[in-house]
Amino acid sequence: MSVSPSASLSASPSVSSSVSSAGSAPSQADLFDFVRRAATDAELIASLPLDPEGRTWVRLDGPGGSEAWLIGWPPGTGTGWHDHADSVGAFVTAAGELRENSLAARLPTDGWKTLELSGGVDRRRRLPAGQGRAFGRHHVHEVLNESPDRHAVSVHAYYPPLPQIRRYSRNGPILRLEQVERPEDWQ
Repeated sequence: MSVSPSASLSASPSVSSSVSSAGSAPSQADLFDFVRRAATDAELIASLPLDPEGRTWVRLDGPGGSEAWLIGWPPGTGTGWHDHADSVGAFVTAAGELRENSLAARLPTDGWKTLELSGGVDRRRRLPAGQGRAFGRHHVHEVLNESPDRHAVSVHAYYPPLPQIRRYSRNGPILRLEQVERPEDWQ
């Protein structure tokens, strides 16, 4: 089950973010600063309904027109391999611990269905509460809550708002594009 209320939550005034220069798009650093501060807002984190069966999420007001989310992760859940297309982003674990598996390789952006990855491209990050990262366009990763018995909560932000998400399957060195999702698919 997923929860996505029709109204978005506003983070507390201490979490609101200014963008680096008036009228400009938020940078990766702006997004990371926002998610880091939002992850320390105990009232905001406690407001997320948690479900033992599936991820839950609530949209937040992100800085400078960005798309932001508060996400709850039951034990043993994850995203599968994906990217955020032309959006840059950032996320921070607010409670529990997440693991990010990512590829340290620049992939072609279009025109392929299957790639054979070279050795040495895999990266694994353990992200306990308070830890996170920013990332650039076309960053391929999966995020997991590997705990057998504890929920995790995280805060994510993307700019521009997600135009699409590409989902992949992975079998050893073979990465295969499986699906392209657009915002209308998430409603």
